[in-house]
Amino acid sequence: MSTFKIHTVESAPEGSRPLLEESLKENGMIANLHGVMAEAPGLLKGYRKLHELALDSSFNAAELTVVWQTFNVEHECHYCVPAHTAIAGMMQVDPAVTEALRNRAKMPTEKLQVLHETALSMSRNRGHLTDEEIEKFYAAGYENRQLLEIVLVLAQKVMSNYVNHLADTPVDAPFQKFAWEKK
Repeated sequence: MSTFKIHTVESAPEGSRPLLEESLKENGMIANLHGVMAEAPGLLKGYRKLHELALDSSFNAAELTVVWQTFNVEHECHYCVPAHTAIAGMMQVDPAVTEALRNRAKMPTEKLQVLHETALSMSRNRGHLTDEEIEKFYAAGYENRQLLEIVLVLAQKVMSNYVNHLADTPVDAPFQKFAWEKK
């Protein structure tokens, strides 16, 4: 049973109000995730900043989707998988990438598969990658920067995925058509 409130601009703590106003301005709505996070202004601010930094990373749209959704699916986030399915569509990511991630299937390219496997191992092994995994990552064309940016995105996804588990955050109406659950 969730006891978390989904805040509006009016109900949010003072420190979260400008952040929710920004969400409303940018997206035309306040995502339920942001409404829940608003209870802790520092969390919402940190999450929004990490999201901005993820978008500014060296990953292209498909690669960023792979990293985001790898963590969302691994963490079994009922909220973020559908939300990032919609976001991937807005970013014009090949639907084959999104469907492979949602269904734990092989990526459409070897480079994306290596990125997926590296992100998955990073999460499962708490940052401990084998020399072979790192060599495979580099051989696929990635560098230290991208290895570190996986950590950045993981930090962002831990925040959102764990909050959604705690709050059982309802999926926003625009994302409901992309509903997902663990198979």
